[in-house]
Amino acid sequence: MTKRIFDIVFSLAGLVVLSPVFIIIALVIKSDSKGPVFFIQSRVGRNNRDFRLLKFRTMKTDSDRSGLLTVGDRDPRITSSGIFLRKYKLDELPQLFNVLKGEMSFVGPRPEVRKYVDLYNEDQMKVLLVKPGITDLASIKYRNENELLSSTEDPEGMYTKEIMPDKIKINSGYISDRSLLKDIKIILKTLKAVIS
Repeated sequence: MTKRIFDIVFSLAGLVVLSPVFIIIALVIKSDSKGPVFFIQSRVGRNNRDFRLLKFRTMKTDSDRSGLLTVGDRDPRITSSGIFLRKYKLDELPQLFNVLKGEMSFVGPRPEVRKYVDLYNEDQMKVLLVKPGITDLASIKYRNENELLSSTEDPEGMYTKEIMPDKIKINSGYISDRSLLKDIKIILKTLKAVIS
């Protein structure tokens, strides 16, 4: 089974099986705060092309205008339901649509916004040679990224100078030695990290 066939089969199956969950989450979001159910943001994908990433909305409407980084679980911009959705990564579920469309894969470097991709050097740009993913090894390592950023007086500097370069290094290693079996192992590691 090729990676693309794997993505199509399991994203479609996931959307069908999880459709009741989608409905429940949508109702909770609408009852919790004003605004749309989904949050759509431009991200950079394969070959440095922008695409529209889909997530469940976890923040108050237009919160991204006051900054792209989320600092801590208690960021005042995050809604009550958003805290729960983020904790268990449920806000990422709509990206199954991105996978089905071929814009993303289950496993691959997490897609960045253009602002941060513009800071990549020539070597770091190589992470854009593959499709971005819902999860990757860097996401597992930095699953508590928000807490790390909340512990410093300069979240932006910490992210661009420490966290982001390390993520790219981890993803570069993945790209040089990737396989469907390795992807499955990363998916299982992700599930274990979320549950624990």
